[in-house]
Amino acid sequence: MKILLLGATGLVGSELLKLLEQDSGISKIYAPTRRPLPPSEKLVNPVADDLCATMATWTTPIDIAFCCLGTTRKDAGSDAAFRYVDYTLVVECGSVALKNGCQHYSVVSALGANPQSTFLYSRTKGEMEKALELQAWQHLTIVRPSMLQGDRPKPRLLEQISEPIFKLLPEKWKAVEASAVAMAMLKSARNPAPYRLQIIESEQIQKYSQS
Repeated sequence: MKILLLGATGLVGSELLKLLEQDSGISKIYAPTRRPLPPSEKLVNPVADDLCATMATWTTPIDIAFCCLGTTRKDAGSDAAFRYVDYTLVVECGSVALKNGCQHYSVVSALGANPQSTFLYSRTKGEMEKALELQAWQHLTIVRPSMLQGDRPKPRLLEQISEPIFKLLPEKWKAVEASAVAMAMLKSARNPAPYRLQIIESEQIQKYSQS
């Protein structure tokens, strides 16, 4: 099985890469990134600053694509730059994967994703989901985690401040480990739902990592 992994250097993507490398049913992992990944037997790692340019010339057949791309408005620097990462790249890379035979797209979105939201983050995630639903996927999995926990190379101040609070919230809002999100993505891709669109809400993520 040939896998496309987008966002392999991020919090969820790096955890998912570890799982994919350990999976004996996976022969190749194509993971385009801006900075090199540690080499491994299965890994093919095109390195370039422009992911869109890399994917524009993509002709390698893919079975399953995982997208863990995501940023924040602060890190991106502007509304447009944020939208480019969290909407444009996700949707356009999905389109390329689809043209290369991919049947299943598994994407990290966010709790509260809503195209009608007044908040940029939630609205962009919701619009991204709706755009993917319009593509001709045999299987589309959307994972909506609450605040992510894990070791980031550059910790986000807001996450550091709010993490203790999120641990005390009801199940739906509790912070979730990035490793659990990665496991949910892999397991749901390995055993897809018998319907086209599967949405995994934050409170369901932990069940995948425990099953």
